[in-house]
Amino acid sequence: MTIHSDTEAAVITAGKSAIAAHNLTPNQIVELLDKYIIGQKDAKKSVAIALRNRLRRQHVGDDLREEIMPNNIIMIGPTGVGKTEIARRLAKLAKAPFVKVEASKFTEVGYVGRDVESMIRDLVDQSVAMVRSEKSEEVKEKAAALVEERLLDILLPPAPSSRSQDEDEAEQDEPGTAISQADENDVSEALNRRSREKMLERLRSGRMEDRQIEMDTASENPGGMMQIFGPLGQMEEIGNIMQDLMSGLPRKRKKRRLSIAEARRILEQEEVQKLIDMDAVVKDAINKVEQSGIVFIDEIDKIAAPSTGSGSGKGPDVSREGVQRDLLPIVEGSNVTTKYGIVKTDHVLFIASGAFHVAKPSDLIPELQGRFPIRVELKSLTEDDFYKILTQPKNALIKQYRALLSTEGVELEFTDGAILEIAKTAAKVNESVENIGARRLHTIMTNLLEELMFNIPESVTDEKVVIDKVMVLEKLSAVASDRDLSQYIL
Repeated sequence: MTIHSDTEAAVITAGKSAIAAHNLTPNQIVELLDKYIIGQKDAKKSVAIALRNRLRRQHVGDDLREEIMPNNIIMIGPTGVGKTEIARRLAKLAKAPFVKVEASKFTEVGYVGRDVESMIRDLVDQSVAMVRSEKSEEVKEKAAALVEERLLDILLPPAPSSRSQDEDEAEQDEPGTAISQADENDVSEALNRRSREKMLERLRSGRMEDRQIEMDTASENPGGMMQIFGPLGQMEEIGNIMQDLMSGLPRKRKKRRLSIAEARRILEQEEVQKLIDMDAVVKDAINKVEQSGIVFIDEIDKIAAPSTGSGSGKGPDVSREGVQRDLLPIVEGSNVTTKYGIVKTDHVLFIASGAFHVAKPSDLIPELQGRFPIRVELKSLTEDDFYKILTQPKNALIKQYRALLSTEGVELEFTDGAILEIAKTAAKVNESVENIGARRLHTIMTNLLEELMFNIPESVTDEKVVIDKVMVLEKLSAVASDRDLSQYIL
């Protein structure tokens, strides 16, 4: 049900939601995240509420909407427990501009590396691509019809429908001759029209997709590739601007022989580009960024200077405090200049994450800590969690290996005892060597199945291979029990 702005207040007063029913509720968001990520309920709840609040804010009255600031989140937990995976899945659910960046890649303005404003430029680029894709879908049918006409013109050019001035003068001088010529033109046009109709039917039926035609095509990279190197992060933006200027130049066209299927794809791209109003796309994209954009900053602990330990007592570091100082105004809300115009970051949602093994959240500068008021701690994974990770998610590791071997005609089966032993080994090695979370399962599965994966299909001819507890113990027990060896292998 569509609700207009002038009736929103009345609807809310009546106890009904002003938000469309097809939008995900926080519970639904958590349920969808549960399909891919095991545990971490607190983190899922926080991001679900934050995502829903983006939508709620858009339905608040104009007088208060600008006053409602996003509650930025910082996720704290060891590596491999699901922080980045939550971000990846959130990006698909958000249906909003989303970009994931690594804090360790940024440096203070004036030093070699990327400046923090580039994350907002990336977000705008992502938004423009998203809106352009949406607009392309809207005009796809119209573009397809125009492409059919262009293909018909190449295959069977239309007959001339109008006569020249000389023919009109001849009609006045010799009426009888002109009438006969007009009849011939009408017959020719009718014949051409019928031929084009038959050709159109054959095009639509797909019987001509492999036929070769000759047509003019534009070069893919007008003006050639241009890359600008320099010591500053701004040089990257200058390179983008120069590339845009080059793309505005007329493209060189050349004749090529293509199949109708390839020609259809190229012509459709050209027609879609003509039908889309890029000014409207840019305006809509910037609005999406400002109202519902989300930036996920990973490895934020790498820019926190530890107050104790080997990293302390060295003074300000351009890759740490300097980045924090540059990041602060972006998170607080400022104007960032992009190639599409100025973008305000006041209502962009920032979600940060970090393991914080060496540094602590309190090692961030106080002003930056204050801009991340919601803190969520992700717990280390247990043996039971590893078992669920191997069996429950849609993209579970065991399901991935089964799918890989099924392409060779081999059915891979794991007994419950084998899965329990793999989970037990992962938990044990994480405790004794280094806790890398669920990533430990990748190393264990690789060692367990390495010989099998190598021998298929030459040496292994069985259609079904069963991995049981005994096989897991044989393959992994020696490595897991030898601490020195496990440091290198597991």
